[in-house]
Amino acid sequence: MPKKPAYPPEYRRRLVELARSGRSVDSLAREFEPSAASIRAWVKQADLDEGRRQDGLTSADRDELGRLRRENRELKMEREILKKAAAWFARESDSSPKKGSDS
Repeated sequence: MPKKPAYPPEYRRRLVELARSGRSVDSLAREFEPSAASIRAWVKQADLDEGRRQDGLTSADRDELGRLRRENRELKMEREILKKAAAWFARESDSSPKKGSDS
């Protein structure tokens, strides 16, 4: 099933404002397209980003975590490549004849 494109940030911001103004999330979900769970998640994320709550990651923290995870994955891959290259060079140097040992 194809993934639905994300709602534009301004659209999400407006629904968050409506929810904060007292409109019920369920009525907003009925009137507009997103599910009540999506709207609740947007309100929670906006609250985290604005410092209204502390029980989760802000968007900036989430972005940084994603960047660090990608970087960590790349570094692990590079380390594995270097380990294999070092092992290969060690085998090559062990199997090549020693120069100057026949005198």
